[in-house]
Parts: sequence; C-alpha cells; structure tokens
Amino acid sequence: MDITIPKIVIIGGGAGGLELATQLGHKLGKKQHANILLIDKNRTHIWKPLLHEVATGSIDADLDGVVYSAHAAKHHYNFQLGTFCNLDNNNKTITLSPLYDELGHQILPKRTVHYDHLVIAIGSVSNDFNTPGIKEHCFYLDSNQQAERFQHALLDNFTRLHQDDDPLHSLNIAIVGGGATGVELSAELYHVSDLLRIYGLTNMSAKRLHIHLIEAGPRILPALSERIASSAKRELLRLGVTVRENTQVKQATEHGFITNDDEQINADIMVWAAGVKAPDFIKELGIFELTRNNQIKVNEYLQSHLDPQIYVLGDCCAFTQDDGTQVPPRAQSAHQMAQCVEKNLIATLREQPLKKFEYNDHGSLVNLSRYSTVGSLMGNLTSNSFFIEGKIARFMYISLYRMHQRAIHGSAKTFALWISEKVLRVVRPKMKLH
Repeated sequence: MDITIPKIVIIGGGAGGLELATQLGHKLGKKQHANILLIDKNRTHIWKPLLHEVATGSIDADLDGVVYSAHAAKHHYNFQLGTFCNLDNNNKTITLSPLYDELGHQILPKRTVHYDHLVIAIGSVSNDFNTPGIKEHCFYLDSNQQAERFQHALLDNFTRLHQDDDPLHSLNIAIVGGGATGVELSAELYHVSDLLRIYGLTNMSAKRLHIHLIEAGPRILPALSERIASSAKRELLRLGVTVRENTQVKQATEHGFITNDDEQINADIMVWAAGVKAPDFIKELGIFELTRNNQIKVNEYLQSHLDPQIYVLGDCCAFTQDDGTQVPPRAQSAHQMAQCVEKNLIATLREQPLKKFEYNDHGSLVNLSRYSTVGSLMGNLTSNSFFIEGKIARFMYISLYRMHQRAIHGSAKTFALWISEKVLRVVRPKMKLH
C-alpha cells in the first residue's frame, strides 16, 4: 500500500520561518514523516535585527549570511527560490512569480506548488503611509538588498566628503522613525564614521556627520518604557544626534524632508523607518481577514480564519491576546510562534490536540553600537521588568542572536561560528569597504 507523505510548505525564511523549517526538518523530514519545503525570494538569510549593521558595513552579509540551499541540505528540508504571489486554498496550491536574472531574462516561468499544510511567514515591510516622495527619495531597510544599497551610497558619500578639504562641509543623514531601527542605525553610523580614519579616509570623522532622527510621536522608542527611551535619547544626544520628536513628515524631496510645519530638513541621505506592515499583495489577494496593516488575523492556534491548514507566524501575523492587545512584531515573537506552529503541525500529523499560543514578553533591548546598550528584562517569577544597561545589556543583546543561531544551526556549530568570528576579526577589516 502506498503511503503519501504530507507536504508542509513554509513561505518566508526569516527568523521564524527558517527556525521552523530547521526544526521540522530534524523531527519530520529526516525520518521522512513529512516533506518540508521552504520558499523565499532571496538565496540567503540575515537576521533582521542586524540589517542596520549590514547597512553601515559593520557586518558583511556575504560572510555572515545563511545560504538557504546549503542549510537545507544539512537540516533535512528542501529550498526553492521564488516569490509568493497567489493562493488557491480550495486546491491547496500556491503560485510563484516568474524568476528573472539581473538583465531581465526569465530563468523560470510562473510555477504552482502543492501543499498539504501551509505556513505563511513573509515578514513585514516599511509602511510609508503613502507619504509623497518617500519611495522616490528614501532608503528602506527591509531586506539585505536594501541594506547593501544604503551601504554603497554611504561609502560613496564618505569618499566624496574625504576628498572635500573644507571642514565646514558635512554629511547630513535624516532618519524618519524613532523606533529600534532608527535609534540603532543612528548610533552605528557614528561608530563607522570614526572607523574610516583607520582605512585611509583621514578627513572623515564623526565630527563631519550630522544625523537628524525624526519621530512623529512625543518620544523615541514609543513601544518601550519611558526609562529605556530616556536613556537611549540621552546617549544619542551625547553622540551628536539631533532628536526631533513631535515632528511629522508630510513630504520627501531630493533635498530632504518637509514637515507638517513646512520646515525643510536638508539631507544628503534619507532613510524611512517609520512603522511596518505586511506586504500589500496580501491585501490584494482578497481572501484573508486582515488588520489595517495587512497582517493576517489568526485564531488561538495561529491558524488563519480562512483555512485551518494555513498557519501564520511572525510580523505578518495578527494575534490578539486576552487583554485585547496584539503581539508586537519582534524577533522574539516570531521565535515563539515558530515553536507553537511546530508543535501544532506535529500534533496534527499525529492526530493529537493542538496547543494554544501564549506570548511571553522577555523584555526589549536597544543596542547603541559600541557606545551603550539599554533595555529591560522580564522576571520569571513576577510581571515586573528589570532595567539594564551597559555591558550586561550588551551581553544579553548578543545572546539573542546566539539563540537564533542555535535554533538554526545547533549548539556545536553555533560555538564553532563564535570561534571563527573571533579568528576572522584578526584578519578582516572592522567594516565592509566595498
């Protein structure tokens, strides 16, 4: 008698999607209890909280990224390059867009992929709220490609300024969005501008860098506590960042941002990091129940309301907690959701009861490059949070990335990666210079 092996398709290889594919590969794929397929539009994975460091050249995505196809071969799942564009839940198929090379030549035509169980983990993109001029003049930091595009523009401007002997000329960078990305990017930019002196750009320094951090709300880091926000703001001001709170941008031009008060904030480089949403094509499908930010609403088991065979996790998932609030779009949320979906998929195959998702907030950390790290940790025995900063906070911030590495590589390889990073630090430049 032929036994059909169920096929689990995961769309999106971000923090949650890659961790899920890895664990299902170990527990189901290795024993051929299920066929696990991960689909992503990129060939490599970079942990999204590190994209601001890719953007400044602090890390090299070519060396620090995870190649999906190589990772899949070691962890008992399959990988397919493609962009999700349509879904037919009645026939249990998804459609992938045609694949083109850099010259516009078609590599693969539109394809259809069958699934028995589907997991949507496509993440989020920046929400420009249809503000005029943003798409034309601003950089986003949603993907590795966008971060590298920013890094190339940054190097070009650093080089231009180095050749300019006038000490009064500076590089003006304006960042809209006082969340974690905007705050961490501001500090990292000051760090790398000082590093350039080591590599021959002796006329460039942090003194010739002017950064405007623009936040529409009353304070930066609105999702975090007042104490964390105040500590971060104090450090940014010490570095030289101009923090503009209660400042709403109504337009971007080639020269900078225009505020609601018609003030012009001049900038050589503009970054938009204000708010996130699920990609617009999810709304265009017209089949899911969505929030205003295009996030897919789910039940207590992280199943979509459309079909119980379709799970959703990560930034594109809208899970409402008992107190009426939604789980925030963070890496720790995606990690916890991936664990829950993993257990529920295995339970489904074994015809066992499903597990309800429960989000546990372990606190938040903001890394201000080499200057400081601030944040809070949630206690295990109480609901109170503990404010931390300095070396302890920095250690905890780094450990979050190590936990992600451990989830996708295992303990032994994570330790080996840590050792190799220490060794490579001796021979590699302190920043990417190309």
